[in-house]
Amino acid sequence: QVQLVEAGGGLVQAGGSLRLSCAASGRTFSRYHMAWFRQAPGRAREFVAKHTWSAGINYYAGYADSVKGRFTISRDNAKNVVYLQMNSLKPEDTGVYYCAADLTSRGSTSSATYDYWGQGTQVTVSS
Repeated sequence: QVQLVEAGGGLVQAGGSLRLSCAASGRTFSRYHMAWFRQAPGRAREFVAKHTWSAGINYYAGYADSVKGRFTISRDNAKNVVYLQMNSLKPEDTGVYYCAADLTSRGSTSSATYDYWGQGTQVTVSS
């Protein structure tokens, strides 16, 4: 089992940047498929980015089309942390950002496949 704690949210003007972090407990962090999701008021939780792996393949990242080229996900297995660097932020990026982890999701973009979730961190982008 793993516990996730997000940090780094806040209020930023459009065009600005934020870096979110997600600290994970446990000794097998390197085996987890990690992802970020977000949820805006009145909307469903949506996939943002993933940092995952497949047998015989190194870690690789994937992004929602809406954030591709602006957001970067990375991980530090030595520190048990996954990051989300968010640049060129837009008002539509506003929402609660959640870190998610799973051992078997194999990099799924569906929130239903992730077993472990953080409490979320609020990101607000003003226009």
